[in-house]
Amino acid sequence: MTADESAPIRVLIVDDDALVRAGLTLMLKGAAGLRIVGAVADGADVESAVAEHRPDVVLMDIRMNGVDGIEATRRLRARSGAPEVVVLTTFDADELVFGALRSGASGFLLKDTPPEDIVDAVRKVVAGEPILSPSVTRKLIAHLVPQEESRRRAEARQVLERLSEREREVALAVGQGKPNAVIAGELHMSVGTVKGYISRILTKAGLDNRVQLALVVHDTRPD
Repeated sequence: MTADESAPIRVLIVDDDALVRAGLTLMLKGAAGLRIVGAVADGADVESAVAEHRPDVVLMDIRMNGVDGIEATRRLRARSGAPEVVVLTTFDADELVFGALRSGASGFLLKDTPPEDIVDAVRKVVAGEPILSPSVTRKLIAHLVPQEESRRRAEARQVLERLSEREREVALAVGQGKPNAVIAGELHMSVGTVKGYISRILTKAGLDNRVQLALVVHDTRPD
């Protein structure tokens, strides 16, 4: 789902803590270009809330007593025209964040992130830029069991082997967290061409978004 550039970005808040929902709503409702369209307390209610409010971005709590953020994200991102999802967590090394990113989330934020940074993150994911740093990715990968890591690395290598040399260059740049404009400058191509390459790479690799592509690239790197 893509927001009209002339319209405010519509945000849905999902958190089972009433104080967190109220706090996020209070912090964000006055931000220019953003509109809080709803808030729900259970991942089970996300799909119906999205259908009702049509948000561009969902701020998704990862730990909830009902349907958690991972399952809610998976269900939501499997739908056509799904909004972007940014998961919320208390700890930057929460192993569950990795599962949410694998399920199609565009990144994550700590719950104590300053309001202006949350606003900036929402705008970035709508523009197609992930909210995920390589250092954070490494922390999350470190929490996976060795057997799972070995299997994932083998699958990631197979994905990159299916790409052309130019596609791999673009994929590696995405894995380094570089925005489209920087990739375009370094590889001597237009931003539109970079977007086209990323779209083809995602289709060829069977991935949902560039965050998942960045994770695949990290999976192929030696320790």
